[in-house]
Amino acid sequence: MSLEPTPADKFTFGLWTVGWQARDPFGDATREPVDPVESVTRLAEMGAYGVNFHDDDLVPFELNDADREATLARFKKAIADTGMAVPMLTTNLFTHPVFKDGAFTSNDRDVRRFAIAKVIRNLDLAADLGAKIYVCWGGREGAEIDAAKDIRVALDRYKEAFDVLGQYVVDQGYDIKFAIEPKPNEPRGDILLPTVGSALAFINSLERPEMVGLNPETGHEQMANLNFVASIAQTLWHGKLFHIDLNGQHGPKFDQDLMFGHGDLINAFFLVDLLEAAGYDGPKHFDYKPMRTEDMSGVWQSAAANMRTYLLLKERAQAFRADPEVQAAMQASGWGELAEPTIGPGETYRDLPAVADVDADKLAERGYGYVKLDQLAIEHILGAR
Repeated sequence: MSLEPTPADKFTFGLWTVGWQARDPFGDATREPVDPVESVTRLAEMGAYGVNFHDDDLVPFELNDADREATLARFKKAIADTGMAVPMLTTNLFTHPVFKDGAFTSNDRDVRRFAIAKVIRNLDLAADLGAKIYVCWGGREGAEIDAAKDIRVALDRYKEAFDVLGQYVVDQGYDIKFAIEPKPNEPRGDILLPTVGSALAFINSLERPEMVGLNPETGHEQMANLNFVASIAQTLWHGKLFHIDLNGQHGPKFDQDLMFGHGDLINAFFLVDLLEAAGYDGPKHFDYKPMRTEDMSGVWQSAAANMRTYLLLKERAQAFRADPEVQAAMQASGWGELAEPTIGPGETYRDLPAVADVDADKLAERGYGYVKLDQLAIEHILGAR
């Protein structure tokens, strides 16, 4: 297979990723702002499929109508000229001080109303640009202290916001679905809907759960000390993988947003294996930050590195699956047996064996061969097979 990315790979980037000026809590920016049109053009030349953005990445809400329309016209021309897609939009509900206590769950009712209105305006732009997915990251929804708010009531307001936004999309006839992006903490001490599991449970409470799925991010689940492959597998099992954010992370620390695969490489390998085996055909969005140490040449090199790493891991995963020794090891470990229903056709619980008739010690003698299977994976990752 080719290691040169093409739009068919559906690799996407946020304007806020390659456009990050490398400002952090302890230091000022190390790079100049990047013109969104330049980002579109450069990424298209590199083989990307599309770009995504928060409203304020392109058209800050403070812009007057004339400047907003001029900015959008210039951006739309770049999209048309390059053939790039805009698969996803989202709203910045975290930077402005008005959102210091949250957006949909702020204790201030006027802030909540402003937040929903801000999203609605950007939903109109999303529909205009052909975006099908609208990501909602509630980075400011939460608290640092337990005395701040009744979380049960905050979840009522969270649900209300999604129900209102769902009604708006239906009323307008837009072909848009929402994707919740879980994160355990940062910038808030504790963020509501911190993990894939909690977000899946929340979706079941909504008036239109079919319109809401997930946008899991590698680093966010790993910040919660969870296995990202397992989280994605469960999301797929529920039919809720509407979008995905790929990056790198070194365990449960601050949100590093490293390049994809530049954290837990083994987990990244099995993630690609899972996505390809499952037939996931949505955008593969690299939500990362080019390292603060880099100049602009390093920014574009990092964008290319994300795509190349995914394609390398895809190539390795295909070789892994096609390897006869791997196939035999999978069979020996019980991969095929796990796919067999525990209660077979025509059986009921009445057909289960009596506990006294089972030789548990004999069953316990089985070895599953996981060491061999894992070593085979390592050797494929390292190109030794």
